[in-house]
Amino acid sequence: MPFLVPPAISTTVHDHITDGIRAPSLIRLADNVVLIRFETLKIYAALGAVRALLADGTVRPGDTLVDSSSGIYALALAMVCHRYGLRCHIVASTTVTSTIRVQLEILGATVDQMPAESDLRLDQGRRVDRIHQLLRADTGMHWMRQYHDPVHCLGYAELADLVRLALPDTRLAVVASVGTGASSAGLIQPLRLHDPSTPLVGVQPFGSVSFGSERFQDPEAIIAGIGSAIPFGNVRPELYDQLHWLSFQHAMAGTIGLMRAHAVFAGLSTGAAYLVAAQEARRHPERTLLVIGADTGHRYVEKVFARHREALDPDTLKPTEIGSLDELAPPWSAMAWGRRHHPGA
Repeated sequence: MPFLVPPAISTTVHDHITDGIRAPSLIRLADNVVLIRFETLKIYAALGAVRALLADGTVRPGDTLVDSSSGIYALALAMVCHRYGLRCHIVASTTVTSTIRVQLEILGATVDQMPAESDLRLDQGRRVDRIHQLLRADTGMHWMRQYHDPVHCLGYAELADLVRLALPDTRLAVVASVGTGASSAGLIQPLRLHDPSTPLVGVQPFGSVSFGSERFQDPEAIIAGIGSAIPFGNVRPELYDQLHWLSFQHAMAGTIGLMRAHAVFAGLSTGAAYLVAAQEARRHPERTLLVIGADTGHRYVEKVFARHREALDPDTLKPTEIGSLDELAPPWSAMAWGRRHHPGA
C-alpha cells in the first residue's frame, strides 16, 4: 500500500537546521484568525542580518558576533553562526534557561549570563554594559545590536512572501508583541506594499518603555521577552495602528487558553497576542487576524504552564479603551495609536 502524504506536508531535505526551522506552521484558530507559529521566529532576523553583513563584507567567516539576548535570538544567532563559520558570544539575560544555555554552549557560543536579578530593567542595562566591556577588550568583535540595527528587519521580507502565498487575496491585520520591533517592522512593510491599509496591532506588557507604560510595575512580567526596559531603535511607533497593554495574568490567560482551545504549546508573547487577536477579530470581521507566535512554550513551563489551574478565563476578559497614555491602567488597556511617532503627534 503506498504512503499517503497530504499535499500540505513538506518533504524537502534541508542542508542546515536553520532552513528547516524557519518555516512556520499556519493554524486557523477561528474563521478570521490564523496563528503563524515558529520554533523560533528570530531565525529570520539572524539569517537576514548575517547574510547581509557577510555580503557587504562587514563580517567574514571566523569573525566573532556578539549580542545581548533573553533567549530565542541567542539561539537563532548561534545556529546561524554555526552555519556560516562564525564565532558567537552571547550576553544572556538572567531569564535564559539552562535548556537554551546548554544548546548555546554545544553550538560553540561563549555565554556570559547575568546573575539573578529581580529587576529586569537592571538586567537589560547590565547586559549592554557588559557588551561595551567586551568591545573595548576586543575591537574585532562585531556587535549585532538586535535592538537597534535595522539589518534585523531584512529577513522578514521572505516571511511576508510566505504569508501572501499561504493566504492569497486575503485582507490581513497583523497582531504581534512589540519586543525589539524588528519582526513587526520587517513583516508589515512588505505586506503594506500590496495593501497599505494593513493594520499592525502591537502588544506590550506593563512596565515597557516602548509605548509609555514604564511607570507601572508588574512583578511577574517577563518583560525581557515581550517588552523593553530600555529604548529600542528598531521599535518604530509610526508603523502601529493599535496598541494593547496586558498584565502578566492576562498574558498567562491567553497562553493557557490557546493550549486548552487549540492544543498549541506556545510562549507568553503568543498567548498575549492570541488574547488581543480574539478582541480585534470581533472589531474587524472583514480582515483575517494574523497572530505571530514567536516561540514554543518550553521556557515558560514553570512560570506559566505549571500554574494553569490559576489562569483566568480568557472569554471573560476585555480591554479598557483609552484615548491617551494618561488613562493607561492595568490589567488591560487598548488605544488607537494611528501610526503616530508618539501619542501627541
